[in-house]
Amino acid sequence: MCQIFINADPALYATRSRSIRLRGVATSLRLENLFWQVLGEIGERDGLSVPQLLGRLHDELENSGRLDESTNFTSFLRVSCLRYLQLQLAGRIPADPGIPIRSLDPAWVLAAERRPSA
Repeated sequence: MCQIFINADPALYATRSRSIRLRGVATSLRLENLFWQVLGEIGERDGLSVPQLLGRLHDELENSGRLDESTNFTSFLRVSCLRYLQLQLAGRIPADPGIPIRSLDPAWVLAAERRPSA
């Protein structure tokens, strides 16, 4: 089992910082390269650059009332990437990158998602 994971290209788990603007404030986010790749794929589906996607996610998170001082936005991004991949495996997000995320029915996509128990 471990060979599957330890033989990954080290570049995938190397971290990279990117500077972006969130609500007009310059900030730096540090993520592993694999997460940057997944964020790029998510953004491309809807014609967004990674900074545009991150700005949109940040704004929607803030508008939902779920963003406060205790929220770790970088952790939120990692979880978002993993949820995107899990929902693809479950067949709820099409594997075809030509199908925009915005065209999907969120209620249907999330209907099959299992919530973690406390």
